[in-house]
Amino acid sequence: MISAGEFRNGLTFEFEGNVYQVVEFQHVKPGKGAAFVRTKMKNVITGAVVERSFNPTEKVEKAMIERKDMEYLYEADGLYYFMDQETYEQMPLSEEQLGDALKFVKENMLVTILSYKGNVFSVEPPNFVELKVIETEPGIKGNTASNVTKPATVETGAVVTVPMFINEGDMIKIDTRTAEYMSRV
Repeated sequence: MISAGEFRNGLTFEFEGNVYQVVEFQHVKPGKGAAFVRTKMKNVITGAVVERSFNPTEKVEKAMIERKDMEYLYEADGLYYFMDQETYEQMPLSEEQLGDALKFVKENMLVTILSYKGNVFSVEPPNFVELKVIETEPGIKGNTASNVTKPATVETGAVVTVPMFINEGDMIKIDTRTAEYMSRV
């Protein structure tokens, strides 16, 4: 058990039958009345963000989220297969469990599988990936104004906004958290 006064960003806890992660918190001591902790928390299963105030002495149960690195193998019949790097066991996951987590992941790439009490609720791709551009419009000569961008499709099928000088066949580095182009590789 932990008290609301011990909240920190990233902390996961059980509350009212759900599992939440602290996104933001603020200890507030008003001039009149008792202190409280204003919290913005995210339901790790549904992704819904809720704001709530807690009494600093209020107790909640800490939730243990299991994080495991696994290798993405392949997709077959709507199931995506991942392999444990230590035991070589394969785990199939459905599209509903993954969401759009795999839009920047190609086969044989390591991802982090997040689960709570054995139930997988999220897949985190690596923060940065290097992918090949398979389709984009050619840059037009003379179109050199600063910050001119165009859409590009990478080998996983995701579309990223890239600078005009990027061509088909180029390898680019992408930040998977923001889906932004970082640099040419």
